[in-house]
Amino acid sequence: MQRDAMLTQLGYAPNDALLSQLERIESNTSGYEKIRKHIMDLHDALKVDGSFVAMSNTNDYFKIKVEATSAELAEEAHAKIKHFSDKFKVKVNKLDNKETYYIVGFDK
Repeated sequence: MQRDAMLTQLGYAPNDALLSQLERIESNTSGYEKIRKHIMDLHDALKVDGSFVAMSNTNDYFKIKVEATSAELAEEAHAKIKHFSDKFKVKVNKLDNKETYYIVGFDK
């Protein structure tokens, strides 16, 4: 998938700064080529729960934001993230006291 297309699918309007940020995220995410498609699939699956994948503003990683409107939807979103992590061997780090995860990379 081209970088422009990925940014668009994540809801961004591609520009040079975002393309550079995406490039840094790609090189900072171990095994990115193996999990790229799965990241987009997770983003699509989380939309129904009011959650999403985005680019972090503070670290060169993708972040997963759980912004569900109910406890049930939040629980469902967390289950999808765990399934994504286990099935595709993707290391994610949950931030303390936040409904946010960072996608660190392929967990060999």
